[in-house]
Amino acid sequence: MSATGLQLKSFTFNPFSENTYVLYDHTQECVVIDPGCSNKQEQQELQSFISANSLKVVRLLNTHCHIDHVLGNKFVSDTYGVPLEIHEADLEVLRAVPTYSTAYGFPQYQEVLPEKFLTEGENILFGETELQVLFTPGHAPGHVVFYHQESKNLIGGDVLFQRSIGRTDLPGGDYATLLESIRTKLFSLPDEVVVHPGHGPSTTIGEEKASNPFLS
Repeated sequence: MSATGLQLKSFTFNPFSENTYVLYDHTQECVVIDPGCSNKQEQQELQSFISANSLKVVRLLNTHCHIDHVLGNKFVSDTYGVPLEIHEADLEVLRAVPTYSTAYGFPQYQEVLPEKFLTEGENILFGETELQVLFTPGHAPGHVVFYHQESKNLIGGDVLFQRSIGRTDLPGGDYATLLESIRTKLFSLPDEVVVHPGHGPSTTIGEEKASNPFLS
């Protein structure tokens, strides 16, 4: 991925095996997407990577606000002095997390609310990199994905997985809406686009068009 200047590092955090992403370029500015770090050890792992690569965190982004994707929001926001950015339609999802965090085994969860809302078509700028925001509801009402057109990389959250799709049985989820998001937003991207999902291994748009059982 370095050919286009974009570097991508993924971490798998918390009991949900959630994928957290750090994206950066040669300017050493970076964005943290969906920090799922749920304990000191995971926080340290993320911090050590950022420190070892002399990165400067300039944005904190959530694809959506289910608990496994937001556990590290406060840590990243406090440590690096960056505000949280989400889609406004997921604010209610984020606000609900404290009501069930203890039941899910995270009594230590601390809330941080967004200071900025992301909108479809907006460009996320950091260093010399530009990510496009695509609105992809269905798994969550305010789900967005981040597309780097130059290197054909997509940070996809919980929309499309290798041979699977995001679950739609959580509050705000809708199966028909999710399929519509995948077909209209993701499947309109080039086949060679690499999808980096919120859980599990990466895949490509072409692979999922050809063999995803939910979309055949």
